[in-house]
Amino acid sequence: MATTILQIDDLHVSFQVYEGTLRVLNGVSFGVDGSQRVGLVGEAGCGKTTTMRCVLGILQTPPGRITQGRILFHDKNLLKMSQGEFQKIRGSGISMIFQDPVAALNPVFTVGDQISSVIRYGGHQKASAKAIKARAVEALHEVRLPDPERMFASYPVQLSGGMRQRVCIAMALATEPDVMIADEPTTALDVTIQAQVLRLLDALVSRHGTSVIFITHSLGVVREMADWVYVMYAGSIVEGALKDELFERPLHPYTLGLMAALPKLTGGGIAEGIPGRIPDYLHPPSGCRFHPRCPQAAEICRGERPQLTELSDSHYVACYLHWGDCRA
Repeated sequence: MATTILQIDDLHVSFQVYEGTLRVLNGVSFGVDGSQRVGLVGEAGCGKTTTMRCVLGILQTPPGRITQGRILFHDKNLLKMSQGEFQKIRGSGISMIFQDPVAALNPVFTVGDQISSVIRYGGHQKASAKAIKARAVEALHEVRLPDPERMFASYPVQLSGGMRQRVCIAMALATEPDVMIADEPTTALDVTIQAQVLRLLDALVSRHGTSVIFITHSLGVVREMADWVYVMYAGSIVEGALKDELFERPLHPYTLGLMAALPKLTGGGIAEGIPGRIPDYLHPPSGCRFHPRCPQAAEICRGERPQLTELSDSHYVACYLHWGDCRA
């Protein structure tokens, strides 16, 4: 049986702003097994990146605040660790590829300085400078950058967007983490470069046996890269399933809406959209947060929040339509 190495249980996050309290995460729960590829998909603003910032311990506090829940990494609660303990895990146990490589890399330090720092503070404090440089150059070679020695001495501004993102991937994998979080790693790149980066990432995580969480709004990326998919809406997981099962039998109305929003390349007309928008987190709707946009909403959906329920070993859904309790 696969071992769960990262488990998020009933995570709630709020942000204190001038107007009041934004209740952004509303009981997020899911797990990641060893060597598993998990896709976390949903519209912009649904809480995907906020969830991962909590995992990494980089949620901006204030105004952000974790009000409830726990995050277990190898059965240890990250939320109860000191900053020193968290720093060790952040370097060697969990890493992240950020969405924008320009913002992720410091323009005043060379690529080599930045990768070396990640390696040094990721559990290799006692390694020699020569050994650290050798590992950094090896990581740059792994991501297929030309002339890794020259790249090591280069500044980010001297590299193209695709090269900078490859440097970020090299930094994320250089310490052999157990879990790597990829936060829309191709969004800032051209389409042709996106495909190259995804193929490279696929090959590297297979070689290293790293568990990966792909944060994306693209169902195409999820279908290509993930084993298991969680669909997130307005701060909650509304559906989770094995990839093939989710695409063959989507159940939640929001998942069905995402599927209908895919571009139709067969001449079948313009893709449909989902009416409305993600709710205001300052005054979120009662019950199921999707009910104001749901074409199948019933009275119970407006009054009570559905819990994520196991329909089978490979499919979970948070919707009364599949509980047998929905009354029109």
